[in-house]
Amino acid sequence: MVTSKYWFILILLVHLTTVCLGQEIVKLDKTKISQDDLDDKITTLMKVANVHGLGIVVFNNNEPVYKKTFGYKNAITKEPIKTETNFYGASLSKSVFAVMVMQLVEKGILDLDKPLQEYLPKPIFDYKPTKKWHDKYVDLKNDPAYLKITTRMCLDHTSGFPNWRWDEPDEKLKVKSIPGSRYSYSGEGLVYLQVVIEHLLNKSLEQLMQENIFIPLKMKNSSYTWQPKFEKNYCIGHNVTGELYEKDKDNEARAASTLETTLDDYTLFTEAVLKNQLLTSSTTKEMFTQQIKIRSIAQFGPMRLKDSDSNDGINLGYGLGWGLLDSPYGFGAFKEGHGDGFQHYSIIFPQKGKGIIIMSNSDNAESIFKELLEITFGDIYTPWRWENYIPYDQKD
Repeated sequence: MVTSKYWFILILLVHLTTVCLGQEIVKLDKTKISQDDLDDKITTLMKVANVHGLGIVVFNNNEPVYKKTFGYKNAITKEPIKTETNFYGASLSKSVFAVMVMQLVEKGILDLDKPLQEYLPKPIFDYKPTKKWHDKYVDLKNDPAYLKITTRMCLDHTSGFPNWRWDEPDEKLKVKSIPGSRYSYSGEGLVYLQVVIEHLLNKSLEQLMQENIFIPLKMKNSSYTWQPKFEKNYCIGHNVTGELYEKDKDNEARAASTLETTLDDYTLFTEAVLKNQLLTSSTTKEMFTQQIKIRSIAQFGPMRLKDSDSNDGINLGYGLGWGLLDSPYGFGAFKEGHGDGFQHYSIIFPQKGKGIIIMSNSDNAESIFKELLEITFGDIYTPWRWENYIPYDQKD
């Protein structure tokens, strides 16, 4: 049970961890909300939904105009989250990796439609694994369908791989659908692309990300592996009742899932994407061009295999590393993050220079995403049902 004293302290923490960048936020429909009003609404939502910690950035005119943190990085010790506090980024990893991949495409190092196996001098399954599990491809030896998989298919989630090999009854990696034929979210697809690139360039994922993204943008507290410097200021994940998850610090670098970052750093990344600082405008346009239309009822679970027209109104689809939708204000490009104790969401509307980043260390956070998106900058287009962002007041 969340006590009134807890929430009084939470409200005070807002003022201790605030970066005020503007007086009013202009929403997509040109209505406005003051920062004070938004503070109050966010704090109220967190209280009713029992969200333990949250960081939010809102962009107007391609610039952050509101960047604030609420609540605790650890609800037991009552240490406040700050904008420089480390978050486990979960699948936000994918969008950052996708930009780096598009840089390689831009330089002519990768071709979006060349089968990835053709970049290697020997079959992927003949390379001796050097990691705990993610570069082990012996299961593909008798699965020639993988030979068709391209960079484009990995980025738009049509590789045919499952999300993770551990999702399979036999825990073996396999191509489950014809590559390029259907959207099916796959961390394995992004990791396969990563491993091919590492062999091709003889550089690690971490080295590539530092050289091409983190160092140029001065993202000093971002990495695809845990760093000792993160020890002094990081978030602990909370389950729905507020109990703490054990922090996982031994992940090997994986393009799909192991990003460690901060609200400050991810703001720098998002701003760079909005301003085309990392890619040319033509490459950005390609990245944000729909590659596959999404017709599934839900992104995950049994309904991912059943289709409907429920999202035709927003023309839901996938680009290269980003989900895409249409709105009266131009297209929206979004990316989610979800792991034990961490729930994130980011969407940008580049044609309007608007966007939002939501980062949380609570398993209850997704239950307020729908309302947060509406009150912060008027996003009523995110497919919250497809994302399973069921509002707290609609849960059983």
